[in-house]
Amino acid sequence: MVNPSASRQILWRNARIATCDASMTRFTGGALLTRGPQIAWVGPERDLPGEYRPEQSHDLGGAWVTPGLIDCHTHLVFAGSRAGEYAQRLRGRSYQEIARAGGGILSSMRAVRAASEQQLFDESLPRLEALLAEGVTTVEIKSGYGLTLSDEAKMLRVARSLGQTLPVTIRTTLLAAHALPPEYADRADAYIDAIAGEWLPRLCEEHLVDAVDIFCESVGFSVAQAERLFDAAERLSVPVKMHSEQLSNLGGSLFAARRGALSCDHLEYATAVEAEALAAAGTVAVLLPVAFFCLGEERKPPVAALRKAGAAMAIATDCNPGSAPGSSLLLAMSMATRLFGLTCEEALAGVTRHAARALGVQEEHGTLAPGKAADFAIWGIGELEELGYWSGFNPCRTVVRAGRQVS
Repeated sequence: MVNPSASRQILWRNARIATCDASMTRFTGGALLTRGPQIAWVGPERDLPGEYRPEQSHDLGGAWVTPGLIDCHTHLVFAGSRAGEYAQRLRGRSYQEIARAGGGILSSMRAVRAASEQQLFDESLPRLEALLAEGVTTVEIKSGYGLTLSDEAKMLRVARSLGQTLPVTIRTTLLAAHALPPEYADRADAYIDAIAGEWLPRLCEEHLVDAVDIFCESVGFSVAQAERLFDAAERLSVPVKMHSEQLSNLGGSLFAARRGALSCDHLEYATAVEAEALAAAGTVAVLLPVAFFCLGEERKPPVAALRKAGAAMAIATDCNPGSAPGSSLLLAMSMATRLFGLTCEEALAGVTRHAARALGVQEEHGTLAPGKAADFAIWGIGELEELGYWSGFNPCRTVVRAGRQVS
């Protein structure tokens, strides 16, 4: 049966529009015309071609319009919290010390394994609702707290279910190589072989995996182990990503860039060498200022080197129960400007155009242009720079996804 609204034309007019394209084009007195779930035209309202006959029109009263925001790195599906570990860190214990004592990721592993699928869904839904309320229309959700085939699958199914429940595009990432589970104590190579040889093919058959990630770190996995996992992903035509250079520099980003990874994330211990490699490869540098803040880190990502090299920089919440217990992308933008020195324009590009590249969805999302998904946010702000300015206040007025107003 044909959906009668599938090609309906709607005009969103009297707006200030930031397309977030490579030129960061802005229109005053702008308009955006949607046809069903896609953008048909965008530009100064006076230039709207006469061939268009919108069936409905919305006067936005001079409000700002941006693409729907994209949170390109989250661990949003989890159970419980790790507030006790936060208190330990306030008393001086490091992330590494807590992890080696059986806390950290393994603490969340125990909570996720004990949780039903429904419990995971119920606990995760409010976090996704909070992001949607801030104009976020695309979210990446990683697994990585189950660390068995069945529990990783459970997390990924919940992520898919969240995307079917709320009007948000969900991209799922298999991060089984997040930590070494107790069943594989002292057998990290065997664990990687299990993920690469059995888990990944099975989960791909079930259409649960959009990308593969690995925590390449002293408390995680080596570059050699990442290579085996990336080889398996390549055989299945699955894109790869990497948690790299967060706590030390093992050479992960250089390897991931050589393999054409979508993104390398964290990067506090990266240098100008890594910045140049990421830029040359087109691999996005994903910055995670909430984790930097919550862990009390002092070493910052090499933003100046990334900027000089021309590397794309994205910003994400890293929403997780341990190092980044928050689900506000607007707060992450504010932190990125204050803590890392990004400009407001860089921050906006980092949650739109560059975040889309970090997920490999730039053909559909991240900018406002004809043919792109009609996902956009309408903001009650006077200046576009306010999006990297406010903390604890949400100026998002309306969210439109696939051409339909959803909040």
